[in-house]
Amino acid sequence: MHQYLGVDVTFLNDEQIKCSKGALNSLEIKKDDEQKKYCVIIKNGTSVIVTIVLDESFEYIQSGSNGIVISLSKQKYLSYLLRFSNQEDVISFKKLLSTIKSGGSIEDNASSQFNHRTEESSAVQYFQFYGYLSQQQNMMQDYIRTSTYQRAILDNSVDFAGKVVLDVGAGSGILSFFAAQAGARKVYAVEASSMAQHAKTLVDNNQLGNRIEVIAGKIEEIVLPEQVDVIISEPMGYMLYNERMLESFLHAKKWLKSDGKMYPTTGDLYVTPFTDEALYMEQVGKANFWYQQSFYGVDLTTLRDPALDEYFKQPIVDNFDVRICLSRPIKYTVNFLTAAEEDLHEINIPLSFQMTTTAVVHGLAFWFDVSFDGSGSQVWLSTAPTQPLTHWYQVRCLFLKPLTVNQGKVIKGHAILHSNRKQSYDVEIFLQIDGTTISAENTLDLKNPYFRYPNQPVQVPPGQYHESPTDQYWNAIPNEQTGMTSTGAILSNANQFTQNCNINNNMNAANDVDGNLLNNMATNFSAGPNHRFTMPCASSNHSDKSNSQMSNGFISFANASSGNPFLHQHN
Repeated sequence: MHQYLGVDVTFLNDEQIKCSKGALNSLEIKKDDEQKKYCVIIKNGTSVIVTIVLDESFEYIQSGSNGIVISLSKQKYLSYLLRFSNQEDVISFKKLLSTIKSGGSIEDNASSQFNHRTEESSAVQYFQFYGYLSQQQNMMQDYIRTSTYQRAILDNSVDFAGKVVLDVGAGSGILSFFAAQAGARKVYAVEASSMAQHAKTLVDNNQLGNRIEVIAGKIEEIVLPEQVDVIISEPMGYMLYNERMLESFLHAKKWLKSDGKMYPTTGDLYVTPFTDEALYMEQVGKANFWYQQSFYGVDLTTLRDPALDEYFKQPIVDNFDVRICLSRPIKYTVNFLTAAEEDLHEINIPLSFQMTTTAVVHGLAFWFDVSFDGSGSQVWLSTAPTQPLTHWYQVRCLFLKPLTVNQGKVIKGHAILHSNRKQSYDVEIFLQIDGTTISAENTLDLKNPYFRYPNQPVQVPPGQYHESPTDQYWNAIPNEQTGMTSTGAILSNANQFTQNCNINNNMNAANDVDGNLLNNMATNFSAGPNHRFTMPCASSNHSDKSNSQMSNGFISFANASSGNPFLHQHN
């Protein structure tokens, strides 16, 4: 039975128009065993409003974005206008009508679990995204990710040698190749995006077509010819659960033998409170754009509060110094061998932290680890802030109003991940100082994060130095590198940071006479009369006319007349 909620029905004929509206209205479509015809049943609660029998004469047409008109010529041309609550339901219902009209069975084409939990627009965008080679490259070039998977598989080759393997969401097929390297007899690489064609090309080019079979389709819909010994996949998203591919990973267990293995085997999500005034003020500062009373003559101030809410509903995807964390993290573990898909529909994580210092709690930080529990060894892949950076980074969720908590105090609350049909979660966070009514909360949209990728090394949180940083640094350098003799005389060329590019005697280290390959301006100059060097210049108007402007944007002073070549010439 197929069911849709929040459907309004209008009866259309020459004499009257009757309309039944309400959020409680539901539409069901099922087959009547006696009449051997499909029926559309509209209910309000448990009361049936109308039953539409779809005989062989029925016709249908879409009306507007959310409406469908059904007309029955053999039933006195009865017509009904059905209005759905969203376009996804309209598209789904039209597919069912099309199947019925062509004489097919909607039971044979029942919506898969993936389609049931996923908006069609989200699925289209999702598979289009993973169909790009550039995106596959981004993941493959994550050295920590790819190397850890290969190490986990090869270190446990006893689990793969001579075995049948299922690769869920295979993408380029890289994990399938690792399984083959470990001796797998057969690998079924299932991929629903257009990347399946590229994966097959790689398989054929590597002469592994007899061992790796690429199957285009969703794991919820494809059929395998046999049960498998091992399931491999890379189903983790931001904050572990984003994209909801873990549910597809668990669904694949219908093909796993009772004693089979899963790679990865467990997933641990870590949660801890953090303080970061700079991040908090950065988000507030964005919203303050809307405080302007005269932006090109337009008053924007009424939109400042909605903008602030929008920015704070965005989880922050970046990395940070672990010292911003204010307590030992809580760990929430899922064992993929035993968990069911339904277990991931709502993830409720109780929280209790004892503060290690007095601080302002700006939000909750999240990261995850996964384990590969093989017969030979256990291997871990970690996205913790203490570990090398991966393409998953870490995730932080801000409170709109931070919480000030004293050292030693206990704060309790929860982090609840509510799944949605956008292949993501709504993240509800709440913390309260134990024994008080002082609390902070927020609900964020994990589907719409702010990618705050750093373009410089993570900075040490303010207030972490308990001695002079200057003294701390220079005291760690041996005396012979400080540029002074034992008598205190300064040594020449003692700066250990000087870079020598050998730009001497008209030629640098790359034999680049004109400086076209010059990539570093730091130099030690020779005292010879024929020394030649270049300097960057935006325009030839800034140099003496006797100097030549080169094609690479540098000025050559090789033939400069006597005098200071750096004097600014005015035309």
